[in-house]
Amino acid sequence: MRISDLLLPEFDVEMKNTRTTLERVPADKAEFAPHPRSMPLGRLAPHVAQLPAFGLIILTTPELDFAKANFKPVPFESAAQLVKVLEEGAAQTRKALAAIPDDAWNDNWKLTMQGKSIFDGSRFLAYRQMFLNHIVHHRAQLGVYLRMNEEKVPAIYGPSADDTLGF
Repeated sequence: MRISDLLLPEFDVEMKNTRTTLERVPADKAEFAPHPRSMPLGRLAPHVAQLPAFGLIILTTPELDFAKANFKPVPFESAAQLVKVLEEGAAQTRKALAAIPDDAWNDNWKLTMQGKSIFDGSRFLAYRQMFLNHIVHHRAQLGVYLRMNEEKVPAIYGPSADDTLGF
């Protein structure tokens, strides 16, 4: 079995869980942050929605230098708009994930910023750590933001206090 065949079901579950979380983000709370050093909801939610595009870069390029990249954060308009951004990026990333040959997982992948190394390791570790774990981390933050704003927190890996999934 190919490595990507093992990773695709996990990718699909994480994108579904991320979509469910983004669907509940309140558009009228863009300035909300639980702490002065926390990212405001209006930056965090679009960041989560755009992360699949970062996964695509990891799967299709040998490196990324943030200083040379042309990333433009999407504006925070609505939950539906964030879901659309997520789904567009996820579709492209899923296609690349399905197509990547096993030997490409061992290729080196680098992430730098103004000549300083942020990540330098195998494409497999970049995909897992820099993309998939990254999206899970920020999605969990969104769950806290939802709770603090009295929004329903979705069930992700089992029931939540708001969503029992029939348990």
